[in-house]
Amino acid sequence: MKIERFEDIEGWQLARELCRQVYAAVQENAAFAKDWGLQDQITRAAGSAMDNPAEGFDAGSNAEFIRFLGYAQRSCSEVQSQLYRALDLNYMEPSRFDALYALTAKTKAKFGSFIAYLKKSNYKRA
Repeated sequence: MKIERFEDIEGWQLARELCRQVYAAVQENAAFAKDWGLQDQITRAAGSAMDNPAEGFDAGSNAEFIRFLGYAQRSCSEVQSQLYRALDLNYMEPSRFDALYALTAKTKAKFGSFIAYLKKSNYKRA
């Protein structure tokens, strides 16, 4: 598949879904929605997982693009950590936690695979 725009990146597509689901999880629980610190951190981290590949896509080199994809991976790790806090505070059911954690892990792995591909290839963005 040719990647002509950042929306074509599978990791970005997964991060978009993650972002939607994180916002939905916050809105489902009134206490979570009122915990300004945690809800701000987790939604920002999910947004960062989505935004960094978009920003990096227009970077001047593959090395720079890879750097932004790495930021997206780290943002996924941040979401995972914050999910534990939300679970521990009873802001979400264990099943919701499991689904979000799995989606975050899948997103992070997709970024990792793309990074590995870019490091081995002479891929040039359109």
